[in-house]
Amino acid sequence: MTTPTPRTLARGLLVVVLVVGTGVAVLWALQRQLIYFPDTAPVPAAADAVTGGRDVTLRTEDGLELGAWFVPPSGQDTTMAVLFAPGNGGNRAGRAELAEELTRRGLAVLLMDYRGYGGNPGTPGEEGLAADADAAVEALRDLGYPPERTIFFGESLGTGVVAALQTRTTPAGVVLRSPFTELSDVGAHHYPWLPVRWLLRDRFPVVEHLAVSEVPVTVIHGDRDSVVPTSLSVRVADETRVLAERLVLTGDHNDPVMFGPEVADAVLRLAERVG
Repeated sequence: MTTPTPRTLARGLLVVVLVVGTGVAVLWALQRQLIYFPDTAPVPAAADAVTGGRDVTLRTEDGLELGAWFVPPSGQDTTMAVLFAPGNGGNRAGRAELAEELTRRGLAVLLMDYRGYGGNPGTPGEEGLAADADAAVEALRDLGYPPERTIFFGESLGTGVVAALQTRTTPAGVVLRSPFTELSDVGAHHYPWLPVRWLLRDRFPVVEHLAVSEVPVTVIHGDRDSVVPTSLSVRVADETRVLAERLVLTGDHNDPVMFGPEVADAVLRLAERVG
């Protein structure tokens, strides 16, 4: 067997470095395509999708106009609203049934879509989603629901959105459905061979914000989760400073139970506690 010369070894090492470097560069450039999966199709009119719904426009500080749905309460009015920040896929039409569950319990609901989702302009990213959430707060204020009478509800990726939002605007309470500690922990779980913590631009810390917050928080998660590891949701509940309730449901991340009546009941319990 021929012993490789130093020059041959150096060339081989250079090839490895170039291949790995190129792969990392590609992942850096395309990472948001691995995070955000928007359904860009236009959604129907609110009145056609949700009983009593009406279309509203969110106006962001960077000049975007985003479509959203507002649904007034259909049950005995609690005088409180829910700002619903969705996950990383689909659009608001997929949460029409949950909105109706909430309104039957006397809660008004604002179903927002982020930039790039549901026919909205723009491209999603952590900073942009923060601006979208701020615009949703202002829209609810204009509709007669100031933050002190609003529950911020975040689902999956939306838990990162509302965890940051409540540091800028204090709500009555926060509901986190399938939360993670921070987004890089989810990425490291699914891609353990990649330097996710070093590469990730959009961080979405949750525990960092809620460990020092005085806002009452309800944490809801399944007993198994193929998207956000259950262990991360457990850590969020354990490390949240003011935990109002921990609700563990029998199901996976996108099972119907995760956006059904039990979830709506938990939101109502928090609203009654803080209202």
